[in-house]
Amino acid sequence: MAIPATLREYLRACDIDYEEVKHVREVSASRVAQQSHITGEQLAKAVMLHGSSGYRIAVLPSTCDADLDSLSQLFDEPVELATEDEIVSRFRDCDPGATSPVGQAYGLQVYVDDMLRHQPDIYFDAGDHETLLHMSGNEFEKLMGNSPHGQFSRHH
Repeated sequence: MAIPATLREYLRACDIDYEEVKHVREVSASRVAQQSHITGEQLAKAVMLHGSSGYRIAVLPSTCDADLDSLSQLFDEPVELATEDEIVSRFRDCDPGATSPVGQAYGLQVYVDDMLRHQPDIYFDAGDHETLLHMSGNEFEKLMGNSPHGQFSRHH
């Protein structure tokens, strides 16, 4: 599967410089990082959240879990993880379980964990289980633009 058109067009519109990194089909982020010879801190994952004011995406290192209490405080409302069905219905052109952190392309507000800021390189799922997108930390900052950020991840 190629990069979903929604994501590709958004990256082009934002003039983001990136490369595609193919890997053997893996579902586990730690195995993907291992195979691609990158650290888990550089591999960003997306977690879709559901609260009373709608859906949001939290982007954090693959080695961490989203701290729902911290996120609830950040949003000023209780949040929970979205269901698989909710994720699939929003990210229609992505493989299930390969949600892109570029939620902006799908009309979602994105929040970036502070641990991803100032990384020299960032990698993330391209919307399938066989491709990572790689960009410099500066390009990632540009891509995330004025997305709010905070500390809301905790190591497994």
